[in-house]
Amino acid sequence: MTDSQKWLVLAATMLAGVLLYLLAPILTPFLVSAVLAYLGDPLVDRLEARRVSRTWGVIIVFTVLFVAIALFVLLLVPMLADQVDSFVRKWPEYMQWVQTTVVPRIAQTLNLDPAAIKIGQITKALSSHWQEAGGVATTVLSSVSKSGLALFGWLANLLLIPVVTFYLLRDWDRLVAQVRELLPRRLEPEITRLGNEVDSVLGAFLRGQLSVMAALAVVYSLGLWIVGLDLAFLIGMLSGLVSFVPYLGFAVGATTACIAAYLQFQDWLPLIWVFVVFGIGQLLEGTVLTPKLVGDKIGLHPVAVIFAVMAGAQLFGFVGVLIALPVAAILVVMLRDVHQRYVGSSLYASRASSANVPESQLPPSV
Repeated sequence: MTDSQKWLVLAATMLAGVLLYLLAPILTPFLVSAVLAYLGDPLVDRLEARRVSRTWGVIIVFTVLFVAIALFVLLLVPMLADQVDSFVRKWPEYMQWVQTTVVPRIAQTLNLDPAAIKIGQITKALSSHWQEAGGVATTVLSSVSKSGLALFGWLANLLLIPVVTFYLLRDWDRLVAQVRELLPRRLEPEITRLGNEVDSVLGAFLRGQLSVMAALAVVYSLGLWIVGLDLAFLIGMLSGLVSFVPYLGFAVGATTACIAAYLQFQDWLPLIWVFVVFGIGQLLEGTVLTPKLVGDKIGLHPVAVIFAVMAGAQLFGFVGVLIALPVAAILVVMLRDVHQRYVGSSLYASRASSANVPESQLPPSV
């Protein structure tokens, strides 16, 4: 690549970044649609392999995808909201029990004055924060409802997602082929190889790890529901959501579930069943879910995922969150390719080759 070509690539990259920043407010539905189309394209390809036409395959996958999303929104979201509301209403009772039962035990164990543990102040602070959060939410909802233009824009973006997703899903393979046709013929094989590696890395996380997260959320939610925990679905969904970091889902879920169970049942025995539920979840993740859904594919490192999502949110907001993982996958593949080239270079091999030179041929030591 000549110097002029390098400057051209740099200018194009900077221009793309500026356009992304300027167009971020309208890019969200298109990026969400691209993610959904990327997730659904392998399913359409499998239907095509079974002699189902592309159009009918897209219709089937599209219908299943958006029915699942609609069921999640219509069924699970109100259920989670009811659990949170129930917990908030019972919060004063929990704090009263903590003040009269738990605090004296802690004070007796640690030889402290019960008055030094100011549960009342903690309760007032948390209550004020809940009220402030509710006031902010009410203000936001009222402003959105009063602004007809903002409400229209929100509904337009919401309705635009299924339309764009359908067309992207139908023409996905054609769009990929057209991009390949635009590549310089000399660089096309190398870029295609890197693109396939990016797809493997990104697919291993999105299709594999997200499936593991969803399965764990179901396992944890059902298990805690059988135990009888009021916040079963809320804690189960939270545990599944953060389980892309190894053992973080177990740690967060088990801790919050134990606190909620102790406040609800006011006994130590349910905590044992909570640990049984999360132990079964960890066993299923290690022996069944991860080997079957992710396999031996090399995905994104959990730390890289966390940093990419936070950096994307800081730079470009919600749009940055959507593009964070694809950009991280590209960087991982590029760094891996640079590492392989370095290991195979003469610069890396020079010291190893000098180690095989006979001692009589080495320069004299000082």
